[in-house]
This record gives sequence, C-alpha cells and structure tokens, in this order.
Amino acid sequence: MKTVAMIPARMGSQRLKKKNLAPLAGQPLITHAIEKCQASNLFDEIYINSENAEFGQFADQYGIRFYQRPEELGNSVATSEQFVYDFLKNVHCDLLIQVHSIAPLLTAEEVKAFTQAFIASDADVILSCIEDQIEVAYQDEPVNFTFAEKTNSQDLKPTQRVTWSITGWRAKSYIEAVESGSIGTYNGKIAFYPVGAISGHVIKTQEDLNIAEALLSVLGTSKSA
Repeated sequence: MKTVAMIPARMGSQRLKKKNLAPLAGQPLITHAIEKCQASNLFDEIYINSENAEFGQFADQYGIRFYQRPEELGNSVATSEQFVYDFLKNVHCDLLIQVHSIAPLLTAEEVKAFTQAFIASDADVILSCIEDQIEVAYQDEPVNFTFAEKTNSQDLKPTQRVTWSITGWRAKSYIEAVESGSIGTYNGKIAFYPVGAISGHVIKTQEDLNIAEALLSVLGTSKSA
C-alpha cells in the first residue's frame, strides 16, 4: 500500500498574502509542514502541490517531490475537491494524507498517529477535528443540547469541528466518487480523528499567525519537529 503525503501550497491568498511563505519561528510555514512529514517516517513519497513553480525550491531543498498543478487550480475560485482529484489522477498512491502548512502547530507525532489510524481503519475518508464539549447552536437552534433542560457541560456529547489541518483519503474511492458525479472529499465511510485545540489552530489571517507565534513562545519549542 503506497502512502503519499501532499502539502497544498497556493501562492495567491486573499487575507494573508503569500501565506505559505509567511515566517513562523524564523522559517516559512511550508517548511514546518515538510519537516513534520519527514519526521513521521511513514510516507513513501512527500509532495508539495502548487500552481506556482517557486515552491519547487523547497522541494529541492528538502529532497521531496514537487507537483505543479494547472494554473487554473491555483486561483481563489478553485476548490480542494478539484486540485485533490487532479493530483490523484497524476500521482499514483493508495492512501493520500493532506498535511496543511496553515496548521503549523500540528506535531510530527500527531501526523504519524493520524496516518497510522487511517491505515488501520476501513474508512474511505478521515477528517481531523476539534471536539468541543460545550453548548453549540446553529442558526439559533441547539445542536448538542436542548432548551428544555440545563445539562452540565461535561455530560454533553462533543461537537466535531473539522480543522483540515490533516486529512486522509483512499485514492480509488475518491476518484470513483468524482467520476460518478458525487463528492470525493466526503465519500464512502467517513471517520473523524480528534486533535487538540492548539494543533487544530489554522492560519488564515495575520492575527492567526500572531497567535501561532505567541503559542510557540509559550510552548517553548517548535511544533514542526
């Protein structure tokens, strides 16, 4: 069974310019993702997936592979559903683990544990999530509690907030779903894998980046190793 790690890296970003190259703890976000994939020692191949050839230098630097997706799959309109399908049609693998550079506080140990859990499972998709054991409502309606009674928070069923910090797909079922007119991202049997609130912190804005920098200073160590 061939297991491949894929790090998506779009150059154009709306809220934080050149987000994947933004410095955190003295190095670009993209390199944190590369180092944790390498440190996990589980992948047959590691790829950077980008529309911009500039990211190829990081692949060369770390001795990993670079896949240049079509230009139109790198704009703000293109979805991950599209570029993951494109990648799977051009890079052979059985299991694909997407490791987002925008979640730099996810550790190599968590990447390894997530991947091992997926390999051992019969799931077609595994989504990382943060479990929130607190009252949650959606459009003014309770999700995991009721207005009819007051329940202690510790007795509530946790909600599962998808983080996208790390995601796993079986290549065959993903491709089959897309080509049958369905959705590859959510296909077949779907499992959830909880990560901590810190590990699930994703960077989309400068404020998010500042928070990550502050968290690293408190933790006292880089979470990429």
